Amino acid sequence: MVNRSLAFTVSAVFSLTTFLSACGALPGYSLNTSRLQDNDPTPTATYPVRLISADVILQQNRPATAAPLPPARFADPAQYVYRVAPQDIIGITVWDHPELTTQQGQTLSAGGNTTQTVAGALAQPYTTALPGQADPFGQTVSPDGTIFFPFLNKVHVAGKTAGEIRDQLAAALSPYLKKPQVDVRVLAYRSQKVSVTGEVKAPGPLAMSDVPLTLVDAITRSGGTTADADLQRVRLTRNGKLYQLDADGVLDRGEIDQNVMLQAGDIVNVPDRTDSRVFVMGEVKTPLPVSMMKGRLTIADALTQAGGILDTDANARQIYVVRGAREKPESPDIYRLDLTQPDSLLLSTQFRLQPLDVVYVGTAGSVQFNRLVNQVLPTLQTIFYLKQLTR
Repeated sequence: MVNRSLAFTVSAVFSLTTFLSACGALPGYSLNTSRLQDNDPTPTATYPVRLISADVILQQNRPATAAPLPPARFADPAQYVYRVAPQDIIGITVWDHPELTTQQGQTLSAGGNTTQTVAGALAQPYTTALPGQADPFGQTVSPDGTIFFPFLNKVHVAGKTAGEIRDQLAAALSPYLKKPQVDVRVLAYRSQKVSVTGEVKAPGPLAMSDVPLTLVDAITRSGGTTADADLQRVRLTRNGKLYQLDADGVLDRGEIDQNVMLQAGDIVNVPDRTDSRVFVMGEVKTPLPVSMMKGRLTIADALTQAGGILDTDANARQIYVVRGAREKPESPDIYRLDLTQPDSLLLSTQFRLQPLDVVYVGTAGSVQFNRLVNQVLPTLQTIFYLKQLTR
């Protein structure tokens, strides 16, 4: 009789399980896998694990190979000169000849209804390029690189410095004027620009002027960065090639070589910190992605921001760091930190994480057993109650 009762109980449980698995009206999500074909073989590769020690940290802190810098047109900022190009507006002064001189105190046409005084243009070498083309009081360099000047007709000025244009005009006016004294200045820089995009407060083009423009200058003139900016990985596109620069190194560590001089056509992009995250997972109080601050983050920083490890569930011997998900996903580097050792706390504050690292805290063996019991216990209770009902 007992065997028949037990057989009936098992049969009832099996029937109930089959019914519930086939019922599509149950609450919650349930994926129908009958149309999926999963033939992926079970991975058999093994990955070597390096125990984090003082030697590993010393090897990690060795200076890395510097990334290539973009080729510079001028080796030193003191060699920089601005050369006039089409759409620039220049002002010409011929002493004692006001009829040949750009009138001072008059308005400089900016196109449309916007005007700017000549004095204002001279006092603001960093002003945004004026949008207008025609100007009655300044000489706009035409697309063919020339300007019109009395007595001289067309004068080619493109590709020349203000000093070279001055000497050229003085020599050309000598047959008409006695010892002409000429001065030339650029009133509006409109031909050459650098584009600044990304996490800056005022993105847009910046006009090149007679003052050298560096990477930090461009970011500053764009209003500075936002709170999400990643200054350690500023991207510079020059002549179709992409370079990565560390503006944070310039500001914090005085790495002047990273503060490159910009040139016309450059595109500077200040990215956000999406690619500078570390993922903390496993037996921590708050699994979350942690953003690196100024490119620096240690295991201790990451675990602290995640609320620390769980006292009752975590295996303090299994603090893993998985690295290389982007460069070599098939053979990542794996490190392990044993927090039960006396020097582990110091090591956790010295081991530097890299972008997109995964910090995983393992589970204690007893906790895994308890979780298995918690999964099986409801089924055992169901069998027990059904057996009691069938008596």
